[in-house]
Amino acid sequence: MGKRVFNFYAGPATLPLKALKEAKRELLDFRGSGMSVCEISHRSKDFQSVIDEATSLIKELYALPPEFHVLWLHGGASTQFFHVPWNLRIEGKPPAYVDTGSWAKAAIKEARFFGDVTVAASSAEGYDYIPRDFQVDPNASYLHITSNETISGTEWHDFPDPGQVPLVVDASSDFLSHPIDWSRVALLYAGAQKNLGPAGVAVVIVREDMVARARAKKLPTMVSYGTHVDKGSMHNTPPCFAIYLSLLALRDLKEKGGVPYIERLNRRKANLLYKTLDGSGGYYTPRVSQKGDRSHMNVTFKLPSEALDEKCVAEAKARNLIGLKGYRTMGGMRASIYNAMTLKGVKALTAFLEEFRKANP
Repeated sequence: MGKRVFNFYAGPATLPLKALKEAKRELLDFRGSGMSVCEISHRSKDFQSVIDEATSLIKELYALPPEFHVLWLHGGASTQFFHVPWNLRIEGKPPAYVDTGSWAKAAIKEARFFGDVTVAASSAEGYDYIPRDFQVDPNASYLHITSNETISGTEWHDFPDPGQVPLVVDASSDFLSHPIDWSRVALLYAGAQKNLGPAGVAVVIVREDMVARARAKKLPTMVSYGTHVDKGSMHNTPPCFAIYLSLLALRDLKEKGGVPYIERLNRRKANLLYKTLDGSGGYYTPRVSQKGDRSHMNVTFKLPSEALDEKCVAEAKARNLIGLKGYRTMGGMRASIYNAMTLKGVKALTAFLEEFRKANP
């Protein structure tokens, strides 16, 4: 099979090994067709079965109520930054956003192209906590949160309850990592490349009344959620390979025990890593001091100096622990421990961090 490392990159990120092996096996001959999955027609029965099963598995794994649709769309999550306001904004009712980091800030920037935006709460002074004590205008078109900030390392472990205001969630970094109370959510979207599959596709889970809101508008065909609901995400050629490999990852997740299983595993991985950082006597400093706001997906921390940060990253790489350098604007280190990161990988990282601390006092 060749060399495999422990991949802690924030995205594109590690994928389930079983899914990759299956994709390798079928790459040249998909289900006896004599063609690759990258070559078969998206209108064929073979590919229709792929997207149908992938959609069905998301509904099953997330225990989606029947009023929700699952869409597979081009452009990743960043495209949804403007699709959401284009589809859901109501004139005279500025949407509300919670600014918790770089990705929330990017979503706010795009929403402002369509008019006024209310920032209901912000942690911009350091992006190291989740703001909770805030009010939402009951006339807001919707409330938008970023459930996990990949760069700064914060996570909403409980979604806010905005009452009658529809809640929109960018769940790109913690998609399918824990159960969701769908009574609180009107629309959830996620780029696949962190916690599901390859880059190139976004999953949008949207409630029927939000689709109806979009249908009431005059929108470009490819922007409207109504188009993609009506066409089963195949108005035009979808990102076929990304959907196919996402299907294999979804199968793997179901076989392992589904979302309840992966939530337990993710907590165990995160607890082990944070315990190592917190128990280092200040040698490793987690960027997020409030333990209840720490991400279970992206663990951000720093060492006593930038020189030690760089040395630690380099020596980790030599030990096949890859992708630990912090985001360019943040510095320090970051370990992304998404669903597909194994407990073995996190144990290898914590053992290395202990050794490095003792060797570099």
